[in-house]
Amino acid sequence: MAAELGIRHVTANRLEIIDGVITGRVSGRIVDRAVKAQTLRDLAASLAIPRERTAAVGDGANDLEMLAAAGTGIAFAAKPVVRQAADVVIDDADLRLVLDALALRRD
Repeated sequence: MAAELGIRHVTANRLEIIDGVITGRVSGRIVDRAVKAQTLRDLAASLAIPRERTAAVGDGANDLEMLAAAGTGIAFAAKPVVRQAADVVIDDADLRLVLDALALRRD
């Protein structure tokens, strides 16, 4: 899906699929809160993007470290603990609102 959307950098848990069926298990490295935060820092560094120009979007406690590592932390339809820690809170389940929060064009 990332390739179809032109997304070049992906860090995600991968579901195990055997004989075309999702088993319910995760294969490979588990992407936890520390991995999320480190991935943001590493990607920003590799692209020479200053931390204050980065953004992260999260909804649960496992996103807190990543939100803190970002220049702008966005709580998206998030749990209360994330809403309190975020710079921006978006309640509507419309990801286009992230672009608005960052003052980016939608096209």
